[in-house]
Amino acid sequence: MPDATVVGAGPNGLAAAVVMARAGLSVEVFEAAATIGGGTRTVELMQPEHFHDVCSAVHPMALASPFFRAFELSRRVDLVSPDLSYGSPLDGGRSALAYKSLDRTAAGLGRDGAAYRRLMQPLVRNIDDVMDFTQNQLFRIPRNPLAAGIFGARTVEQGSGLWNLRFKDQLAPALLSGVAAHAISHLPSLAASGAGLMLGALGHAQGWPIPLGGSAAIAAALAKDIEAHGGVIHTNTPINRLSDLPPARATLLDVAPRGLLNMAGDSLPDRYRKSLESFRYGNGSCKVDFILSGPVPWAAAELTDAGTVHVGGTRAELAHSENEVSAGRHPEQPYVLVAQPSRFDSGRAPAGRHTLWTYCHVPAGSTKDMTEAITAQLERFAPGFRDLVLDTNVVTAAQLEDYNRNYIGGDFSVGVMDMRGLVQRPVVSRHPWRTPLPGVYLCSSATPPGPGVTGMPGYHAATYALKDIFGQALPPLGVTAS
Repeated sequence: MPDATVVGAGPNGLAAAVVMARAGLSVEVFEAAATIGGGTRTVELMQPEHFHDVCSAVHPMALASPFFRAFELSRRVDLVSPDLSYGSPLDGGRSALAYKSLDRTAAGLGRDGAAYRRLMQPLVRNIDDVMDFTQNQLFRIPRNPLAAGIFGARTVEQGSGLWNLRFKDQLAPALLSGVAAHAISHLPSLAASGAGLMLGALGHAQGWPIPLGGSAAIAAALAKDIEAHGGVIHTNTPINRLSDLPPARATLLDVAPRGLLNMAGDSLPDRYRKSLESFRYGNGSCKVDFILSGPVPWAAAELTDAGTVHVGGTRAELAHSENEVSAGRHPEQPYVLVAQPSRFDSGRAPAGRHTLWTYCHVPAGSTKDMTEAITAQLERFAPGFRDLVLDTNVVTAAQLEDYNRNYIGGDFSVGVMDMRGLVQRPVVSRHPWRTPLPGVYLCSSATPPGPGVTGMPGYHAATYALKDIFGQALPPLGVTAS
């Protein structure tokens, strides 16, 4: 009989298992798929020796998440952080470029450079306090109230009709909107603005790391630590009911609210069950992977050195695309999030070849193949792109749910990213990781701080499980504490 069971071997489930195993408890992890990783899987796709990340490819939180910092992920996984964190191309060969250096970034933004620096500098300077504020539960006093207040004020500005007030040109607004659009939300909106400002500040404070060998390296590092501390991981073992699990004092579930409803049956109290039933899932994504015969021929040549490129044009164009999705329509010119890992990791493809990772946002449950729309957007900003395409693989939003039961309708954020969605995640509570079932905790991205490869939902859930059930504090998690 294990002390703790964990359902789901995505980064949050694995983080929970790391904490429990490090506390000296016997832990068993159950994963439905043949391999661990969830949103951090890397596969050989389409052709031999061409490696593609199935979900996440670039990891701004790898150096910033409080869990990954405590775990010392950077000492366990080789991470490369391009000097050019991300960029946003505009027509005519122009591009807004976000370097790790805030000063260099501002210098390239023309007459809006000084305004952009004033917007971002306090966030970059206080990045640890920004992370403390954004990566913990909402109903708490922040460690640095002043930094939290500055972040909040800038979130309101960039998440409202005031978002263009300080800018006169197109580069800086496009740069900010490209990051905000990660949230799969209406633009402008407070949730998208907050996510964008946090990610943008990280791009200047530390960069956006790419794991050598692919995102699977993160899952492998977590699994190695679990097993080193006596934990056991079972793959090909779907758990459909809580009764399928061996008896344990604590159970941590890296599942969507719908998964908890299905697994718990009638054992949940009515009020809690109704809250889970009212949980709102967001729109989806259509992912297209490419094999290319050369690097993307960006009209703005500097983008070749960017780990991530936000393709979609001006702030107005990006907002129109995202708002079309919010209205339930497929945009003709979608916002396309592009990662270029093979540019920085030669092991992703044979010599002379490149793998390119892309996706665009679509309405929930969409079955539409967006390959042509994505290709057209890339051709728009990288003339000659079509001539380099050797192979493609598409996963529609509906197929994303087939891949991972947590991605309802293709929603890999596991919940709508708006203000209500931030508070009801999945219920309104100071401790949303606890469920009413004795010893059962929820640790998926449906709990704070929400989506992203952070490990934080698992970290928070395990913290409460240790305290509530075992009367233990958090154990040391770093390499030197192994």
